[in-house]
Amino acid sequence: MTPLALRTPADLITAIPFLLGFHPSDSVVVVGLRARQVVFAARGDLGEPPGFVEYVTSVVMRQDIDTAAVIGFGPDERAREPVTAIREALERHGVGVLDALRVAGGRYWSYACVGQDCCPSEGTAFDPVASRIAAAATHAGQVALPDRAALVGRIAPVGGLTRESMRLATDRATARLATVLAAPPPGDLLGGRSVRRLGVAAVRDAMRRHRDGGRLTDDEVAWLTVLLVHLPVRDFAWERVGAEEWQMELWVDVLRRAEPHLVPAPACLLAFAAWRCGQGALALAAVERAKRSDPSYSMARLLDDVLHRGIPPSTLDSYPLPRHARAGGRRPRRRVRT
Repeated sequence: MTPLALRTPADLITAIPFLLGFHPSDSVVVVGLRARQVVFAARGDLGEPPGFVEYVTSVVMRQDIDTAAVIGFGPDERAREPVTAIREALERHGVGVLDALRVAGGRYWSYACVGQDCCPSEGTAFDPVASRIAAAATHAGQVALPDRAALVGRIAPVGGLTRESMRLATDRATARLATVLAAPPPGDLLGGRSVRRLGVAAVRDAMRRHRDGGRLTDDEVAWLTVLLVHLPVRDFAWERVGAEEWQMELWVDVLRRAEPHLVPAPACLLAFAAWRCGQGALALAAVERAKRSDPSYSMARLLDDVLHRGIPPSTLDSYPLPRHARAGGRRPRRRVRT
């Protein structure tokens, strides 16, 4: 997202749906800033169990921020306690809290106010639609979906005729791979090198197609998902995931069309791409799909831990990534959003 100057509480509130990717409700959101630019946003449900305040505080403390703001979306009787508790916890850890707000019905209240002149009892009205922040975010191509359910729906499996077409395409791809494995070249034990060679070609073709604005056919998606089951192929794709929007679109498309038993690899590749782009909510949704398909899938468990610990994508900057991975995308300005 293009850096935005947040001058007022209304600016901050209006920016949050674009930071998260959806409009929060019954939520508490912590926004971290550095040099007056938003670099981090994390969300939890109101009414989280005991320990949530400590958890979200520990996540925030892992970010390289100067100040923070805490915003509750919902009724006062549900928002006041978590917003106040998180504010106090952050201040105990030396984080300056710019404001602690509650938002409901097109109005906001500040729990940091000390008098009627600061924050009227009826709240302060704001119009997010008319905001310059919303206009700038929309112009930059950012989308705020109605709620988290809509975000999860973005990666839901296809149905109908497309699902049947994918089932048939996957049957063909499976038979094609079985033929390869049945007659490997001399010296290629169990056909491992042949599968990797075919997988490398499939991954490169898929990335090239999406980078150029194209889309894979059902047979190409099926072939790719069958090959991604093999860890050397999946890891080849993993190394090439960068912080570019087209990479997320590629893996969203592959995930939605993948047959249920082939979901974990593309779901995790999408999660990694979304994390690198700073879209933590989408990354979590993708990890959840992978874990539902295979709770023991190790890459899903690793990414789930990374996301819940609030580890920022910038941690990759200190690792000696392959040249193609370093060039795969720009460092995102935003950090993990959950």
